Amino acid sequence: MAPVIASKSLTLSRDLPLDSGQALAGVQIAFETYGELAEDRSNAILICHALTGDQYVASNHPITGKPGWWERMVGPGKVVDTNRFHVICANVIGSCMGSTGPASNAADGQPYAMRFPVITIRDMVRGLVGLLDELGIERLHTVIGGSMGGMQALSLAANWPERAARVLAIATTARHSAQNIAFHEVGRQAIMADPNWRGGDYYGAETAPDAGLAVARMAAHITYLSEEGLTEKFGRNLQDRDKKSFGFDADFQVESYLRYQGSGFTQRFDANSYLYITRAMDYFDLAEEHGGKLANAFAGSRARFCVISFDSDWLYPTAQSRHIVHALNAAGAPVSFVELSAPFGHDSFLLDVPALDRVMKGFIDG
Repeated sequence: MAPVIASKSLTLSRDLPLDSGQALAGVQIAFETYGELAEDRSNAILICHALTGDQYVASNHPITGKPGWWERMVGPGKVVDTNRFHVICANVIGSCMGSTGPASNAADGQPYAMRFPVITIRDMVRGLVGLLDELGIERLHTVIGGSMGGMQALSLAANWPERAARVLAIATTARHSAQNIAFHEVGRQAIMADPNWRGGDYYGAETAPDAGLAVARMAAHITYLSEEGLTEKFGRNLQDRDKKSFGFDADFQVESYLRYQGSGFTQRFDANSYLYITRAMDYFDLAEEHGGKLANAFAGSRARFCVISFDSDWLYPTAQSRHIVHALNAAGAPVSFVELSAPFGHDSFLLDVPALDRVMKGFIDG
């Protein structure tokens, strides 16, 4: 069970209304900032993280000690240049790195656990907008997000159209498909089938549902990669042996890799948060939120958009990005679109793809 850690944190001054009809009081938002905020507050960039991400976009992770998940992109002189821009990255509500979530204490002083209300992507963005309000930032220079972060960027543009001048959505979708929901359900069931889950009430116990969470991570991680990438990296190579064991140990390198990914994930993430965040992603459907027509979501937008997909991404394939672009065109919103070639699958937005750097920098600086 991952410990709750936050660097910067503030408590929202107003209750946070949720799509479920409930509200959260005393919501804490944990965040990191990089670069100086201009006197006129015009140079703020909000970066939204993906499902298993956090606020440590360009600083070492306090649990793993690893560099920030987008350190190659964010920093002095980099694509998101902190010599020019004030960059904000916040942990979404429902997560486990300091923002209010299932591991947080409720009014009775005990962890919410499964008493935490089911949330949506729009609820997460309400929390981010609340943070911007507390920081006195009325309009962002750019909001950026990949994967679930892209959903947040699109949601902000649709529901708070005055809050961002530029919207950069990468490797994302306007709604979760049946296949996406199916993969998430496998992960949730793995967690809930773990006897150490205890109906979500494992906080303070000696054991947590780490085995179930590890399996969930393994299943999800497969969707972030491409067949080409897996074949090139692992093929059918055996792991630390000359022949098959004729057993169920990790004979193949790819099996060992997935087990490593699953085990490491349990050290930095909370199983209940995984349940809540994947459910929020499954509920995401911008068209449904706006009368059943995606173009309606962007009808009042005052932003410029850039949508980026990758040819090897089968989790959120290019067709889903094109669907967003067509809706933006129908709404009369200025949008640029590019499909980039990369062998890494969905995770391409996190890895070294020089073409992505060029497109992003051109859009942010333009």
